[in-house]
Amino acid sequence: MADLVETTDPEGVDFGWVMQVTFVITILVGAPIVGVLSVLVELPSWGARVGFAIRVGAPIWFLTAVSVFLYAKYKLDDEQDDTQNDDEDASIRPE
Repeated sequence: MADLVETTDPEGVDFGWVMQVTFVITILVGAPIVGVLSVLVELPSWGARVGFAIRVGAPIWFLTAVSVFLYAKYKLDDEQDDTQNDDEDASIRPE
């Protein structure tokens, strides 16, 4: 039977997971930040509102994406270190 389309076996950081988590965190955290900051600025037209949302939202999205990637990289390195330590412990123990 063929593998499901949804399954992946990434080598290294799972970029699909990074993109999904970035999207969710940006919506949950970034949108309220943009909303609060928009109260402090006069935005007379829809064009001004869109421009403001892009100017403020893009750095929030970028910082979120970099943070999520670094977290995923950290967790991957931590898991690899644990696996390597387990392998070393197994080779030291007498059988």
